[in-house]
Amino acid sequence: IVGPQLYSETSLQSIMACVSVTNVDVLNNPCDFSDEFRFEITFECVSPIEHDLEWSLVYVGSAESEELDQQLDSICVGPVPVGTNKFIFSAPGPDPSQIPVKDLLGVTVVLLTCAYQGQQFLRVGYYVNNEYATEQMREDPPAQPVLSEIRRSILADKPRVTLFPIDWNATEEETGGLIGFVDDPMDTNTMDSLDAMVM
Repeated sequence: IVGPQLYSETSLQSIMACVSVTNVDVLNNPCDFSDEFRFEITFECVSPIEHDLEWSLVYVGSAESEELDQQLDSICVGPVPVGTNKFIFSAPGPDPSQIPVKDLLGVTVVLLTCAYQGQQFLRVGYYVNNEYATEQMREDPPAQPVLSEIRRSILADKPRVTLFPIDWNATEEETGGLIGFVDDPMDTNTMDSLDAMVM
């Protein structure tokens, strides 16, 4: 039996979160499939940090292969003052040519992540539903998807939030540019069962 891990006061302080995200508002939702993603992010910085925070947005193109994931954008936010901070993260919509035709419609996932010095400490996952705007096209969809008629809706009230402990004092060279600890990813295998819930 493995007992609880003990930390010295110094090491415990180094892994305690210096940044805490307090709110994420999903803007322009619902919207057209090709519209940009927009998130208003509010976070608290409770201790001084030297380096920028790196935010990224990833669109899951297919539950069958991570190779079809698209990093829509990544930005560095800094310098970060102690206290409450707020900004809007905008990213372009996914490239439909990189998504299998069968996965253009239905439920998928978008992942909002934040890292410090190459260490991912936050991941927020949202289910996304893509469907035709009219009932007629939903009931009788064309063989070839019509992108201009597809609407994107994010389940903004049902995020999956995962936090990772990191060493806030480590340099990127010390971490090797790795992004955090491995945790169970958002279960994309349950997407099919969610179709009825979100449509």
